[in-house]
Amino acid sequence: MIPVTKPFLPPQQIYQNYLSGIWNRQWLTNMGPLASQLEMEIKQHLQLKHILFVTNGTVALQMAIKALDLKGEIITTPFSFVATTSSIVWEGCIPVFVDIDAESLNIDATKIEAAITDNTTAILATHVYGNPCDVETIDRIAKKHGLKVIYDAAHAFGVEINGKSIFEYGDISTCSLHATKLYHSVEGGFVVTQNADLLKKLASIRNFGISGFDTFAELGLNGKNSELHAAMGLSNLKYIEDIIKKRQALTQRYDDKLTSLKAYRPKWHKGSENKGAYYPLVFDSEELMLRIMDRLKNNEIGTRRYFYPSLASALPYLAPKALEITDEVSKKVLCLPLYYDLSFEEVDMVCRLILRVQNN
Repeated sequence: MIPVTKPFLPPQQIYQNYLSGIWNRQWLTNMGPLASQLEMEIKQHLQLKHILFVTNGTVALQMAIKALDLKGEIITTPFSFVATTSSIVWEGCIPVFVDIDAESLNIDATKIEAAITDNTTAILATHVYGNPCDVETIDRIAKKHGLKVIYDAAHAFGVEINGKSIFEYGDISTCSLHATKLYHSVEGGFVVTQNADLLKKLASIRNFGISGFDTFAELGLNGKNSELHAAMGLSNLKYIEDIIKKRQALTQRYDDKLTSLKAYRPKWHKGSENKGAYYPLVFDSEELMLRIMDRLKNNEIGTRRYFYPSLASALPYLAPKALEITDEVSKKVLCLPLYYDLSFEEVDMVCRLILRVQNN
């Protein structure tokens, strides 16, 4: 069995060393020393001013919306994981979908301005598969119309644009550290902002809005994470360069073996490097994609239609909206297996099976 993804796990003794310290301290949560250490080490690794380690990437998005005091409409992408949209709805705002760019698969920044109304307060865009959005155009539009910008960078750990961390863009950026991600803490996430006052507000929201021993500053939630999760994050961070290098090599192997495939890969941001978070393909037809998916399944090889269907038409709590490019791409996209323990021989086998389907 070859799954579509598999979490990286560090040598067990490294994690056990952290666990021994947790057992000795008996401090399990409420921003213990390991959670604070993880914040510091991620901040140093990514060369950021501020980060907050939180429960997961979804809570990170909810905290971002709350911290910016957003109301009304938020322009967003229909081609993302459901949490991008559900967080907007959960916080009492209205998602307004803008179609994606057919090449990058990110929100089409040239179509954002036409969707702005008097009720628009923000743009929430996803760096799909870790491929940076058109941050320059989005920033220009946001400043022109007085809008806030949140980036869902769940897939984008370690990604840079011209040497600058992707998390430095927008008013707030969020990341997921879920077990399926390139770098993970089993469950987890973090929020990033360059604004010290906003960071203070986010920290307060993360801890129920508590401002003192018996005082409260604002509405908050429990967005903290545990020492057990922080221990996994610290363990895995030691191997992040090796993880990225291996996944990039596997990505290149797929590229080399699938040159004749009737499919295309997302066009990457010219100032950024693909870190190998996912291996998506957009096939020439849904029929070909489904045949390939079935053949791989019959050979116990996992794939995922990531993202299908379009969020603009799939959610029961929103009125459906047709979007030409998103509707077309979402029907034809498929992610192939990609993870640290995947072998080059297994990639070769996957590619052979794919090409046999196409060529028969």
